Amino acid sequence: MARETTLVLVKPDGMARGLAGEILARFERRGLELRGARLLKVSKAMGREPYADHKGKPFFAGLVAVISPGPVPALALSGQP
Repeated sequence: MARETTLVLVKPDGMARGLAGEILARFERRGLELRGARLLKVSKAMGREPYADHKGKPFFAGLVAVISPGPVPALALSGQP
């Protein structure tokens, strides 16, 4: 069976609470493998992309505000589905 890879983002509030390591550890305990990691500074424009389906809804601006104020680790994890 082929391995699948997925993207996991630790939002700035998780980083501020020091949870990035524990989040990664939980995935690793479930058998997923870290294939790559990158620390991103998410601009407002970049922050709008993953939430594009919600554009025009009252909570859209709040979603973008949560993802864009600080560093965001982007983790590529792979494993068996």
